Amino acid sequence: MAGQSYASGNRNRARARDAQSINILAGKAVAKAVRTTLGPKGMDKMLVDGLGDIVITNDGATILKEMDIEHPAAKMVVEVSKAQDDEVGDGTTTAAVLTGELLTKAEELIEKGVHPTIISGGYRHAAEKAVDILKTITIDVSPDDRETLSKLAKTALTGKAAGEYKDFLADIAIDAVLSVVEETDEGIKVDVDDITIEKRDGGSILESELVKGLVIDKERVRPNMPRKIENAKVLLASFAIEFQKIEKSAEIKITSPDQMNLFVEQEEKMVKEMVDKIIASGANVVFCQKGIDDLAQYYLEKAGVYACRRITKSDLKKLARATGATLFQDVTDIRPEDLGEAEVVEERELHGSKMTFLLGCKEAKTASLILHGGTTHIVDSLKRALNDALCVIGVALEDKKIVVGGGSTEIELALRLREYAATLKGREQLAVAKFAEALEIIPQTLAENAGLDPIDKLIDLRAQHEEGNKNMGLDVYTGKVVDMYENDILEPLRIKTQAINAATEATVMILRIDDVVAASGKGGAMPPGMPQPDMDM
Repeated sequence: MAGQSYASGNRNRARARDAQSINILAGKAVAKAVRTTLGPKGMDKMLVDGLGDIVITNDGATILKEMDIEHPAAKMVVEVSKAQDDEVGDGTTTAAVLTGELLTKAEELIEKGVHPTIISGGYRHAAEKAVDILKTITIDVSPDDRETLSKLAKTALTGKAAGEYKDFLADIAIDAVLSVVEETDEGIKVDVDDITIEKRDGGSILESELVKGLVIDKERVRPNMPRKIENAKVLLASFAIEFQKIEKSAEIKITSPDQMNLFVEQEEKMVKEMVDKIIASGANVVFCQKGIDDLAQYYLEKAGVYACRRITKSDLKKLARATGATLFQDVTDIRPEDLGEAEVVEERELHGSKMTFLLGCKEAKTASLILHGGTTHIVDSLKRALNDALCVIGVALEDKKIVVGGGSTEIELALRLREYAATLKGREQLAVAKFAEALEIIPQTLAENAGLDPIDKLIDLRAQHEEGNKNMGLDVYTGKVVDMYENDILEPLRIKTQAINAATEATVMILRIDDVVAASGKGGAMPPGMPQPDMDM
């Protein structure tokens, strides 16, 4: 019996071919959901959550993150896309689509009687060989080669909502990344988290700007506080600058007005002591994670201190990294040597909203991008697109290796892997050949999404690569097969290696599952999205 499914006691199971078929079907369904978004001509998806909030995007990782996916095998494909986003920042749709196609080709082999273990071994072998081949077709890039970096950024921005502004956005993305580059003994390191992106509705996308410093989306707690502080001494407080209320339930009986006055005076005294300790430390800028009492605000204002409250934890961490300040947990911990430093801290108004700018920070290199757009949806999509561009530039600077895009790399890999498969013996040869076929799903999908005939274009691409033209790819705008390097379609090497490795690992993991057992929580149902097994044995 090839496969069976049954229920036993209070556990449900799907076994052998049934389990494999169900899991492969789920993985293919996820890949199919994002496949139409691939490439410059890819379509967008509108995602609506339970509250009616709308997200419009063609970013694979965002789509899969927002989708309500419950099937355990489908979640593995989502993890591939998430890993791609974390490691590279771009190529998320490619990773998901490739995973789905590897599963499709594996299913064809299983139906012919090839064991999943042999397919898994062949896929791993093919992935290793593909990465080795990739290293032979890479192009070196120098950190000083701004022109090539610009081409990389423009490729990442093409097809996004802000694609028509890609020249402008590529320039500010390169400037932002170069301003946070760190030279180490191991080479160049780029932490994109050092670049803060703030969004502002209103104005043109061309009004977006780069600030060589840190921008916090908060204003002064009082308008009469100094608008600008030079040679700032920055104090970061995770405690509230206010009267400490009694945590336990307590009842205080006051029998005379004098006692009431003493009670109020004591509260004021406690707040005054807290503020005095802050001022005595030499701090002239205070960022507080929690609240600042009205009385404390008054004393800080009198002392000429610039103060902001309700700062998010993530912003406090950025402030600590940029200024070198220690995050104080209690007012008694404050020491002058633990304060941060910045050349200038000032409040600026942008399109009716006020923000705090820190320039000339003492420690880490920081940069901030302030994005503008006509609507919230435009600004949100602009932020996602720019984040892809920043990550791509950072990865290219770290690895110093790039490849051409437009499906050219995948076609070359497929050609070379077929040649390699012919040298292998046994059934593993079939798996390597199917892996090569699966890689062609990328140029095929690019052609389909552009309204072109995928079969004709694949034939044209194969013919060019067999003649040795390894940079030839598909121009989705003209429908012609052209040299991708000359047409400035470039991508970091890591996009390809990460997508191939992650897709292979996820596929192998899914293929090796031959028994799905779900503990019966309520009613003994199978995992959500899976067919319920028959009760008949």
